[in-house]
Amino acid sequence: MGITVLHVEDCPSVGLLRPRLTEALERVGVAATHDERVVAADDDAIELGFGGSPTILIDGRDPFPADSANALTCRLYPTPSGWQGAPTVDQLVEVLGS
Repeated sequence: MGITVLHVEDCPSVGLLRPRLTEALERVGVAATHDERVVAADDDAIELGFGGSPTILIDGRDPFPADSANALTCRLYPTPSGWQGAPTVDQLVEVLGS
C-alpha cells in the first residue's frame, strides 16, 4: 500500500494528521509508512490532484474526495465532531481497511 501525504509548507494540519495516520495504520495492522510531499506550485497541485493541505493519497487515490479546486489552500475534513484539518483515526481506519 502506497500512502502519500501532500501538503503545503508549514501546514499546521499535518501535525494533526501524522499521529492519526500512524494510529490508524497500527489499528488495521498495516506495516506501512507514508511519504510526504510539499506542493509548492499551482501546476503541481493540478498534476497531483491536490485537494488542499493536507491531501492523503492511498495508492494514488484520494479516499476523501474534495470539491475544492486543485489550489494551494488549506483543507478541512468533515468529521463526527465537526470540520477538522485531518480525518479522524476511525475515518482513516475505514479507508485503510477497505
